[in-house]
Parts: sequence; C-alpha cells; structure tokens
Amino acid sequence: MSNIAYKKINQNLKFVYSENNTLSVIFHNNELLMGVVGEFNVNLKELEKISNTYLYSRGNSILIKSSPDKNEIIKNAIQFLASQFINNGSIEKKDIISSLDKFMIEEKVKNLNKNVSDIIKTPKKSVIPRSERQKEYVRALRQSDIIISAGPAGTGKTFLAVAVALTMLLEKKIERIILSRPAVEAGERLGFLPGDMKEKVDPYLRPLYDSLYDLFDFEKIQRMIEVGDIEIAPLAFMRGRTLKNSFAILDEAQNATDTQIKMFLTRIGENSKIVINGDPSQIDLPNKKLSGLDRSKKLLEHLNEISVVDFDHSDVVRHPLVSKIVKAYTDKEND
Repeated sequence: MSNIAYKKINQNLKFVYSENNTLSVIFHNNELLMGVVGEFNVNLKELEKISNTYLYSRGNSILIKSSPDKNEIIKNAIQFLASQFINNGSIEKKDIISSLDKFMIEEKVKNLNKNVSDIIKTPKKSVIPRSERQKEYVRALRQSDIIISAGPAGTGKTFLAVAVALTMLLEKKIERIILSRPAVEAGERLGFLPGDMKEKVDPYLRPLYDSLYDLFDFEKIQRMIEVGDIEIAPLAFMRGRTLKNSFAILDEAQNATDTQIKMFLTRIGENSKIVINGDPSQIDLPNKKLSGLDRSKKLLEHLNEISVVDFDHSDVVRHPLVSKIVKAYTDKEND
C-alpha cells in the first residue's frame, strides 16, 4: 500500500480558483500526483477525453479550464481518483469512467474523511459498490443467510459476492468458499468432453477464476484451491452434500432448473451463506420456461432470512456502452 494511505485527501490536495474560470488542483505529494495523472499523463488524457474538458499538468498541479460547474465535476473526479490510488495503489480505466459517475462522486466526496462500511477490502484492492443497489447487495451479502440476485451482465453480482466471500475466508469467519455454476453449454454431459474432470469443467467456470485472481495473488488462490479452502465445481457435484462453515455461490443460475436451485439452496448448513446469481435475459436452457431463477425469487422473497436484489441496466459498471446495449435489448423485449 502507498505510504500516503493513512493520510486524508484534503491534506494532500489544495484547490485554487482563478477569475478566468481556471481551477488549480495542487498536490502536496508527488507520489499521489504521479498516480493520478498516470505514466505519460495517460490517466489525465483519458479523463480529458471522456469529460471533454481541457486539463493540463504543470509542476505539482493539474489545471482545469472550463465552466464553473464543469470545473467542480472534474475537481470531484480528481478527488475520487486520488482516493482510488490511495486505497489500491493504482488507477484503472474503469476508475476514470467511474470518477465522472454522479453517484460515485457524491458517495466518495461525502465519505472522504470517514470509514465507509460498504467498502470491501481485499488483499489486492478495495472494492467499492458503484450504485445504490450494489450497496444494498453488499449489505445483504454480509447480513443474510441466503441472497438471490438477478440482473444483466456487468452489474457486479458475481464479483461482489466473491469479494465478500474472500474477505470472510481470510478473516476466518468461514472455512471454505464454494463456487458453482451449471455447465449447461455442455448439457452437463461432461463425460463426452476430453481430459480429466478439471479440464472438462474449467472452461465453464473461468469467470469465477477471473474474479478470484482480480482480488488476490494468483499463486495464493491456486494454493487455496489445492488445499480445499476454495472449491470450484459444476452444479451437478453439489447433490447430497451439506455445506457447513461455507460461503457458496451459484453463478449463472438462470441456467439452473427449479429442482436444481432447490437442491442447491437446501445444501445450506451451520454458519453458512448461499448466494444465487443470474441474468434472466441470458437463459441457455433448451426450454427457457425450465429456468428456476424467477420462480425461486417469487417463492422465497417473503422469508426474513433471505434477501432478493434485482439489478437493471443502470447498475452496469463495465464500459458505459454496455449499459446502453442492455437497455436497448430490454426495451425491445418489453415492446
């Protein structure tokens, strides 16, 4: 972690307003300045491009020249990026996009100098919910025994669940993480595929591996898988088991039948959580009516121990165009 990680943002940044609609953001820490502007000013150029604003890096300052309202937007975006660098030691392109998101700016600026309970701190990065529904989802992941979430791709359903599960494992609140999904693309007829069982199922479980590797060192994740602290398996392997002291996640649950989801939910044992995630718009079952995701939501949402969270296109945190694509298809389906 950066050696400025425990200092407050306002101790490292100073804002100077000029009469010609120019706002100077002065950095008192060169490491933070370099982190925000990026190598060869790559972050600054990306922010300039997305916001359609003139930005200049001079000495230990960033100069913003635009209308007063837009200057404030960029100021808040720079504060957000500075906070991201302090928390994570780096800034990604998605952070630059998020820095201009109204919700993220308001939340981050409001909480700059106080502990944010919704932040998920993993060994590699701090994961911050990027919408109100994501905040609701993270709270449910921490408080409820069973969580069912539905919504389009890119809303963070799997990533946030894996992040909460990983922190609970590292804090020894649970003993094991179990990640599962239906291998429906192979019809669950894995015996017809070449290779041993791991080679057969790995292609279908790759998104779950990706989430883990994004949050923790590759070698350590591999070791946790080898010793059984993390188990990744197709849904068919869950039958007959009782999951104790575990955090179990069923991903792509729209491709599980009503019977399969019931089977997975009833695996829950002492000191365990079960998460069911899916996207009703991406059902790959031959008969879409066989999907049990919506039925399980309707049957169980009245139970106090179970939380149901529905996401929509406004919660998508991938490229901004993804949200527009999802909305376009959703609107077409509703016509």
